[in-house]
Amino acid sequence: MPPPRPLQRLADEQAALRESLHGPITLQDRLEGGDEPSYLRNGVANSVLRDLRRGRWAIQDEIDLHGLNREEARDQLATFLAQSLKYGRRCVRIVHGKGHGSPGREAVLRRLVRGWLVQKNEILAFCQAKPQDGGEGAVVVLLRTQRSS
Repeated sequence: MPPPRPLQRLADEQAALRESLHGPITLQDRLEGGDEPSYLRNGVANSVLRDLRRGRWAIQDEIDLHGLNREEARDQLATFLAQSLKYGRRCVRIVHGKGHGSPGREAVLRRLVRGWLVQKNEILAFCQAKPQDGGEGAVVVLLRTQRSS
């Protein structure tokens, strides 16, 4: 049997990522509360999150989800994460907005994005962006390195 074509593999990975983002939100790993919600996958050193908060990781790419509905945001986020992993990006910013344009000024995408991220094994940690990088309207995410297959 011939090896899978890279384009098909990428499409399969994106489909699997999209499917996994449809699942229920479970916080099996560590999701810290407080004024600045952050997340650190179980088994990852606390220093990783500390360095991410301090801006020691260079942000290599970003996606802006402003104005998208729930389904559009989920699909674009899934594609963005798959592409980021494919190209070896380790640190990315996800701009979800502060909710000022939402009914009731509720930051719906902020809550959803953070819930989707904690479900993904590829996510090692995330924290609220520094004020100059979007503050409470964005998260900075550290991705696992892509393994060879």
